Amino acid sequence: MENKRIDRRTIKTRTAINKAFLELFYKKDLELITINEIADLADLNRATIYLHYNDKYDLLDKLIEGHLNKLISFCDTDGQTPLRSEFLLIFEYIAEQFLFFSAMLNTSRATVFRSRLMKFIFDNMKSKLEDGGSDTWIDNELRAQFIASAFIGMLEWWVQHQMPHPPEYMAEQLCRLFEKNEVYA
Repeated sequence: MENKRIDRRTIKTRTAINKAFLELFYKKDLELITINEIADLADLNRATIYLHYNDKYDLLDKLIEGHLNKLISFCDTDGQTPLRSEFLLIFEYIAEQFLFFSAMLNTSRATVFRSRLMKFIFDNMKSKLEDGGSDTWIDNELRAQFIASAFIGMLEWWVQHQMPHPPEYMAEQLCRLFEKNEVYA
């Protein structure tokens, strides 16, 4: 019984820390955020934050890693899931985690996240293109770069405009653009 209580408290504490950090990160540069500010906003003491994270950089890194791992879990590596379904899962997750993605994509301070997201999408798409036996004269590395750039561009637009369309619509539109332009079959 005690273990469940500890697990819930740990989850609740990390959620409060993450939320406080993201609210601050949305407003100011990482270098200007202090552990005291995070602790105050999360209604915790500094020592509690240090129990979970080494410093604010570790906190940011773990947040990014956690969200990228979740996005990876939506990607079908064996190519059995239609791309539209993968896009839908990704857009739905981003909608659910709006605070994180708006903080990461809505600020000029988000270059670390953007570059890691770009690498993640590029690697995933390149692998899919190579496994799928490309029947186009376009180099797979260039196609993967194009797809990753286009996807991130649409994602940034969607988040910066407060998600004006539902995830289903975004996934459908992105797939249609790719299909129409023979980017991804």
